[in-house]
Amino acid sequence: MPASAQRGKLAYKILLWFLVISLIPMGVAGLYLINISQASLHQQILGTEKSLAESFAETVYKYIATYRDILEESAALPQFVSGNKEEERSYLKRLMSLHVAILELSVLDSSGHETIREGRFLGPNPQLRDMESEGFFDTALARGEFIGGLKRFQGIYPTVTIAVSIGSAKSGQTPLGVLAAKISLNGLSSMLSMEFPPSSQTSAAVAAPDGFLIAHSDPEKVYKPDARLNSEILKILTTQVADSGGGEITLSDGKNFLSAYADVNGLDWIVYVQESIQAAYHTAAKMRSQILRLLVWVIIAIIVLSLAVSRHITQPLRALKDAARKVGMGQFEDFPDVLTTNDEIGDLAQAFLSMSESLKEKTGELVDTKQELERLNRTLEKRVEARTRELKAAQEELIKKERLAAIGQMASVVGHEIRNPLAVINNSIYFIKTKLASVLAQDPKVSKHVKIIESEIQQANGIINEILTYSRQRELQPETVRLNDWLEELLSVYPFPSHITVQKIFVPSNPPVEIDLTEMQQALRNLIGNAIEVMPEKGILGVKTFLSQSNMAAIEISDTGPGIPPETLEKIFAPFFTTKARGTGLGLAVVKKVIDRHGGRVEVASVVGRGTIFRLHIPISKKVEA
Repeated sequence: MPASAQRGKLAYKILLWFLVISLIPMGVAGLYLINISQASLHQQILGTEKSLAESFAETVYKYIATYRDILEESAALPQFVSGNKEEERSYLKRLMSLHVAILELSVLDSSGHETIREGRFLGPNPQLRDMESEGFFDTALARGEFIGGLKRFQGIYPTVTIAVSIGSAKSGQTPLGVLAAKISLNGLSSMLSMEFPPSSQTSAAVAAPDGFLIAHSDPEKVYKPDARLNSEILKILTTQVADSGGGEITLSDGKNFLSAYADVNGLDWIVYVQESIQAAYHTAAKMRSQILRLLVWVIIAIIVLSLAVSRHITQPLRALKDAARKVGMGQFEDFPDVLTTNDEIGDLAQAFLSMSESLKEKTGELVDTKQELERLNRTLEKRVEARTRELKAAQEELIKKERLAAIGQMASVVGHEIRNPLAVINNSIYFIKTKLASVLAQDPKVSKHVKIIESEIQQANGIINEILTYSRQRELQPETVRLNDWLEELLSVYPFPSHITVQKIFVPSNPPVEIDLTEMQQALRNLIGNAIEVMPEKGILGVKTFLSQSNMAAIEISDTGPGIPPETLEKIFAPFFTTKARGTGLGLAVVKKVIDRHGGRVEVASVVGRGTIFRLHIPISKKVEA
């Protein structure tokens, strides 16, 4: 059969596969419908909450206005206008018995002095007060009424002060006084709790602009000394321009609410209604859950159908894939059965088998070539590595020999050509001092120059000693000593300047060490001398001993000098390296050489501006000093 007649079957199979999985848009459409319903529910809930907030704002206003009207009607009665105290007191008691929310009533004259005071929790003869300085008194006289002064009665129950003028202040007549009442606001919380019970998942509150919680659908939240509206919610409400509105609020603790608010007319109070997002969208969530369950069953059905379809399509492809994996691993035998169906997959299988035969031949050639190259590379690497080690060892040995040769020649020159003249100069200075003793006593300049010559001779001798010490090769002459005792003896004879303070901290065990006393003394003197040089005016030189390891003792020399820069620190033990204007640069090199010869190690730590610490670790002797 011609090859063209076998084409196209795989395309129909793929098309069938895509038709099966095209049911996925059903899920997209379902989610889209959920989002639409949730948006509609969002608007509906906000509208309901806004309506409730506005309605209760009107209720709050009427609640307050009712007591204001009662007080205005009372203040206009003849007994208040005439000033008959007995009739006024009798009326106030009757008024309180009719209205439970009135906690306290007061009659004030035009000067602000209480003439009558009645209250539910007052004694028979309560103390009368001067209320002239209270803000409500002036406002009630000037405008005829006052509503405000929110406080908590007995520190718990919210109350508001309502005051009206006795006489008609609004008509321009001079008021005779003020009738004031302290009204309980517990009734507002009771109305809210009936309107918004806990089971409704909706809560409401009435608050003042400063956060004072006036009423709440959960009264327990109001009856607290410090009951206030949530600061985040209050900030949002007080920044609104419109008298009413609503929207979604997210608090810092992650809680989300659908909320609405409305201002109470004339009172500057705010009614706030909220419902959690979870409760508000409960219906939408339930719908989403049902749709998701339906989608799960649809997906299960699609998976079952897909497995049935894909088994027929992908079985030959899997066999071809396994064969390709073996070819990739270099295995050209034991191929799985590759079905040569009469479609595009069959053509691919035939092409793959032909390709694998060709690759088998080429791979064999490449493997042989690779093995030969690897053998040659290994041989070359071994030769290069051996030659590199030989060259490195030869270079290090050559540098070492050249350095030692240079130092030896220098030491020879210094020993024979400089020390003898220095000795002659020193003897001559001594002779001059004995002959010119009287002149030296009378002429300070001559004495000063003689001392300069002696100092320079000592400096030159010191340089010679450093060079000879570093270049000299002699056998160690170790002796077993107690470390602390040896250091005490060394420090006791060292000429410390007066501006240097020596601090000693010695380990109590006083470990025994086996050292060459001459070389170790030179090393310690070099470190102490360097420390004194970097503290020319004032400083502390620390000498400390401690056990650094199980078989090592340490000597620590510290100073409070300027410290050593990091770029210099790694070079300080190199021979002839120095940062001083005068010196050989062998002081620390001698220290390292001495410690190395004793089988120890040298550590240095320095902080610029704070000082430097040298630690000399030397082995503890197994012998005990007699």
